[in-house]
Amino acid sequence: QMQLEESGGGLVQAGASLRLSCAVSGRTSSSTSLAWFRQAPGKEREFVAVLWRRTGRTYYADSVKGRFTISRDGAYSTVYLQMNSLKPEDTAVYYCAADSTLILSSIYDARAYDYWGQGTQVTVSS
Repeated sequence: QMQLEESGGGLVQAGASLRLSCAVSGRTSSSTSLAWFRQAPGKEREFVAVLWRRTGRTYYADSVKGRFTISRDGAYSTVYLQMNSLKPEDTAVYYCAADSTLILSSIYDARAYDYWGQGTQVTVSS
């Protein structure tokens, strides 16, 4: 089992920055990939960014590319999402996700991830 716990959400104005953190514990491995998804009211959960462990590469949704950065600490015990130039449309609950058997073709699919945090609310006012 793996446990994920997000923190760092809040209410900010458009143009501001926030950094989300996700503490990862439990049964991780050298193949555990870590990702961020988000879900706005009335919408489906959508992919934001992933750190794909097999190559160490990062991938982003087009809507956040150039503004958000996913990173981790050296031990892969914490994954971060640095969010800059926030927009009102970034308002959502942000979830950390993890999976140890993720394949490249599935990185954008929430159904491919076995472990999830409880989420942290990010609200961007205009």
